[in-house]
Amino acid sequence: MKKTLIITFEFPPQIGGIATYVDQFASALNQEKTVVLAPIYKDKKIAQDFDKNKKYKIIRKNFLLPKLFWPRWLKMFFQVKKIVRQEKIELLIINHVLPVGYVASLIKKFLKIPFIIISHGTDVIYATRTKWKTKRLKKIISKTEQIVFNSESMKRRFLEKLPEFVSKSLVVYPCPDVDFLIPPPQEEIDILREKLALQGKKVILTVARMEDGKGYPHLVRVLPTVLKQEPHTVWVIVGDGPKKEEIMKEIQVRSLQNVVRYIGNVPHSEIKKYYYLADLFVLLTHPDGDREEGLGLVFLEAESCGLPVIAGKSGGVEEVVLNAQTGIVIDIRQNAMSMDETIVEMLKNRNYALSLAKNARERIITEFVWEHQLKKILPWLGTLK
Repeated sequence: MKKTLIITFEFPPQIGGIATYVDQFASALNQEKTVVLAPIYKDKKIAQDFDKNKKYKIIRKNFLLPKLFWPRWLKMFFQVKKIVRQEKIELLIINHVLPVGYVASLIKKFLKIPFIIISHGTDVIYATRTKWKTKRLKKIISKTEQIVFNSESMKRRFLEKLPEFVSKSLVVYPCPDVDFLIPPPQEEIDILREKLALQGKKVILTVARMEDGKGYPHLVRVLPTVLKQEPHTVWVIVGDGPKKEEIMKEIQVRSLQNVVRYIGNVPHSEIKKYYYLADLFVLLTHPDGDREEGLGLVFLEAESCGLPVIAGKSGGVEEVVLNAQTGIVIDIRQNAMSMDETIVEMLKNRNYALSLAKNARERIITEFVWEHQLKKILPWLGTLK
């Protein structure tokens, strides 16, 4: 494999889909030939503990100049240039088109190092909102070897705006950590169940940032109806975000405090046991203006754990949750009234729910595997070894 430098603004211990994706992507490559350039984390001790447990090399830097200076990314250019020379880098993989694309373009110009763009959806969509940014985006993409999307939905939206780059566009699906396929010790699950007072309860789990587009208000609204038919139901929330206060207030208004277990952010290494203690995963994603779900790595994680899934129709979600085959997909803009019925059906009819979960898990094992997905970019990586 070519010696590869992966550049990212989001990386563990930071919590989020992109951070997890970058770590898992890097972990799937030849560890001795992979270097990740990531931002300095606020808690240096936690970052050091994370970094030392990784087999690939991690370099942490403050990328950008203060806001008084322009272009702020100039600092990153000199950092990357130095790393490329010191580490004998042969390929750049960038996870944010702007401003990292400027840096990668200059590295290619001066050092003849090719680069691949991995788009997670919102970065490219935002970059096409103004004529000036679209012009800059076109210039960067014209210089890249490949632009990789995490779903066919994101690729399609991109090509609607910039169809001239169809030959450079490719989909490489994110893949869940294979560790999710292995249940944690039953003792760990039992301890967590006791801690959260879940004995004798049916557990609905949501793992997502508390922000627009994740469907939290919709689940809050239908939960009282669900409880009338399934009174022993509990909703466990793993996540945090800008809408937390608003969502928690609505939970209080509807007197749902006793059936909600708010966990907050959980390190990715600890999240598996929440999937395994739950009976149903519900994340009612939906379009939010021009924003849509890129793919939804948490759906893949839940499916890996054999957890039945109800998902909201948005972006690439339907590519990982096949409606009535590997889970249930609801378009909450058109079928909002059916949400409570669907949740109750999945809680009551366990044979049906678990048959969907079984199909989903089998699909994960055969399709959503890094070795299979990374073959799509072998022309640039060289090999996976």
